[in-house]
Amino acid sequence: MFCPNCKAEYREGFTRCADCQVDLVDKLPEEDFELDTDIRFVEILRTLNLVDLAFIKSILDSEGIQYFIKGDIIQNINPLVDPAVLMVREEEADRARELLKDVQLNYSRFNFKK
Repeated sequence: MFCPNCKAEYREGFTRCADCQVDLVDKLPEEDFELDTDIRFVEILRTLNLVDLAFIKSILDSEGIQYFIKGDIIQNINPLVDPAVLMVREEEADRARELLKDVQLNYSRFNFKK
């Protein structure tokens, strides 16, 4: 049994939510959500260095910037084949570039084009 208001789960035998004072239901309804398909990512840098990549990821994580790495699996297998490409959300690209502009990296190339 579930509370349709606060989503709390109750054991068998309960009929009302103790917090919300509403009747419980057997199952919660499916929640609708809209997937944002207009999210665009842009390239910020390319690197062959996994240490540089880990450092950059820690900076972006601490600032809450959304990103993904193209080719990071290949980097773990054979790092000299293709560089990993750091992609950030288009609307956060300027902020990411600003955060990373003074970072000293070994074998990475920033893409400061807009």
